Amino acid sequence: MKVKAKDPDISALLDVIPGKIVAAVEATVDFAKLIEVVLDLGKQPEARFSNEKVIYIKGSPVTQADIDYVTSKTGQFTSDNRAGIERTLHRISAIRNRVGKIIGLTCRVGRSIIGTIDIIRDVVESGKNTLFLGPPGIGKTTKLREAARVLSEQFEKRVIVVDTSNEIAGDGDIPHPGIGRARRMQVPSPDRQHAVMIEAVENHMPEVVIVDEIGTEAEAQACRTIAERGVQLIATAHGVTLDNLVSNPTLSDLVGGVQTVILGDEEAKRRHTQKAILERKAPPTFDILIEIQERDKFAIYHDVAKAVDTLLRGKVPTPEIRVRSKEGKIEIQPAKEEIPELTPEEAERIIEEKDKGPLCIYPFGINRGELERSLRVLGIPAVTANNLDEADMVLTVKSKARPTTKIMQSAEERNIPVHVIKKNVSNAIMKFLKFYFKVSREESDEAALLEVETAISQVRQTKRAIDINPQNAYIRRLQHQKVQESGLESESIGEDPRRRLRIYPQKSGR
Repeated sequence: MKVKAKDPDISALLDVIPGKIVAAVEATVDFAKLIEVVLDLGKQPEARFSNEKVIYIKGSPVTQADIDYVTSKTGQFTSDNRAGIERTLHRISAIRNRVGKIIGLTCRVGRSIIGTIDIIRDVVESGKNTLFLGPPGIGKTTKLREAARVLSEQFEKRVIVVDTSNEIAGDGDIPHPGIGRARRMQVPSPDRQHAVMIEAVENHMPEVVIVDEIGTEAEAQACRTIAERGVQLIATAHGVTLDNLVSNPTLSDLVGGVQTVILGDEEAKRRHTQKAILERKAPPTFDILIEIQERDKFAIYHDVAKAVDTLLRGKVPTPEIRVRSKEGKIEIQPAKEEIPELTPEEAERIIEEKDKGPLCIYPFGINRGELERSLRVLGIPAVTANNLDEADMVLTVKSKARPTTKIMQSAEERNIPVHVIKKNVSNAIMKFLKFYFKVSREESDEAALLEVETAISQVRQTKRAIDINPQNAYIRRLQHQKVQESGLESESIGEDPRRRLRIYPQKSGR
């Protein structure tokens, strides 16, 4: 007679395991702590528990009959060698020999735990794209399942779970109630996950897409595509820390990617760095990253772009730490605000400019209209100068900044500083202004939303399409929403980091 566990979910798993093994496990430890049972042909059965305890079950070793007993009671094994038990969250993973015969099984317990995201609920509710990192078995999938339930039931959002191995919502055609009212799309094989992710957005109009184990370039690109379309994305990825992800060439695009940039002599001197440096290639797909360090301990990077930039400068970003104590109390250790390092010249300039009026910028080889528009959008206390005699500084491009050029000699004679950007494009102008005038992210976000409102008015007046300045995926999503609310139409054009909105006069006109 088979021994039964008090938890009906565990009982469903025990029903497919030979009774002699179940009895031996129960005699050793409480089933509540059981994580998985391992059956390998010719070896002692092995039980693993949440307290990292491992028990080798005494008695006869695993036989082929034991393995066949399990496989006969589970669902069909797919191309990823995984099967399940219908209407449960348990997962059976197979090891095969060279001719395809199953000679080993990992029978993993799946649990739906209500309240497991309470400690990070504000992050899940924020509407921002969120990525979970953590080692295997630490509870990433459980967090996704609970996020699906909370967002679909309590916030009544349209949620779709892309379930590659039926691990989030269980085996069978009817998903486990642990995902609430969320819909589940099954994936025929792991190499089709990216296609199903896109299909979910194109065919079913979700507000939230939840997906487990982003592991290929195609899946990373699918994530970026989903984010571009204004859909909240919650996912997990392979890795333990943010540093792991940045160093992973396959998945680094999830956090913006990395590229080598060669600085000019003047810029390298100003930054006190070598000429070849690493920089983030594009805005991150995910706005927030959560490292699951322990089951109830989380390191949260609320601004992934800023954290990656800090890493690439050779420093260690400090995340917010949240811990749930044994008594159930949530303790939060805020992230330390990074204080930018200023050169003595920069510090002196900032002090001097506090008592001055608007700074006069003389654009040379720079589009004056774009510069003036960027100044208005950012609300910066600066104006454009008509000639060098009025200027407090010169802004020019690299190609015109050679020491022998007339503008450089004239500026030197007048003791006017010259600042150089790579190209005469709007995003390079905006990037310089944000850096020079120390525009915070919050101010920058407000400016981006103000810019789209201004552009909407211009489109209505001129009846012509307008491109606005490049922004990251999250800001573009907010801008798209404002355009939609205004009755106009917009689309994202270009490639990162120059991807931007184009706003059209009316929904039918293109």
